[in-house]
Amino acid sequence: MYLVSVIATTVVLPLLATIIELTASPGADPLLVAGKWFVFFGVGIRLLLAGLSQIFRPGFTAKNLLGIETDDANQVVQELGFANTAMGIAGLVAYFFAASWLPAVAAIAGIFLLLAGLRHLVKKGKSATEWIPTVTDLILAVILLAFVVVSLLA
Repeated sequence: MYLVSVIATTVVLPLLATIIELTASPGADPLLVAGKWFVFFGVGIRLLLAGLSQIFRPGFTAKNLLGIETDDANQVVQELGFANTAMGIAGLVAYFFAASWLPAVAAIAGIFLLLAGLRHLVKKGKSATEWIPTVTDLILAVILLAFVVVSLLA
């Protein structure tokens, strides 16, 4: 379930929603449409789900993604969950205030995901489960930060 939800919210759903909206509204700005859906699904849905999981099931993240077998990290994992939940909510709200919120939310989440992905990347002895957030964090970070740069140059 974890793998499916991460891949769906990071890649599949934003691409599908972008294609559907651009097909239904051919004159729409493709950059704004794609940015809106990657922020909505990749930041809003994905980070909200991750945050809630980290708050209510910190042991899952500690054990399966960080390799920590004890409950010693639960407080830190829950605090990470608060940050993910806050970014997730911002990603959902950005849907309703696209022009003004999208670049800011994309920048914040993009920087966070880039740094988290790079941190995962250099960790030695990653499990197969750890590769999922590593790769998807980096993919989504590149997409979000590219959206920010193009938005600023437009």
